[in-house]
Amino acid sequence: MTLKLILIVLLSSLAALFIAQNTAVVEISFLYWRASMSSALLLFFTLIIGFLLGWFLHSYVLHRRAKVKSS
Repeated sequence: MTLKLILIVLLSSLAALFIAQNTAVVEISFLYWRASMSSALLLFFTLIIGFLLGWFLHSYVLHRRAKVKSS
């Protein structure tokens, strides 16, 4: 558990440092939608979306495994 916590803190610190150093304004576009924002915000939102997707996928896989075992 301690190694896992240290790894999480280390990766979170590296991500925060990387985001803090990339503050230039960038333009993003998706289909007909365009926006200008700080690359730090874009990286932060991308990191949060990736975290949430991983969390939901992990929960889904655990749910499917429990459902298969109970059948």
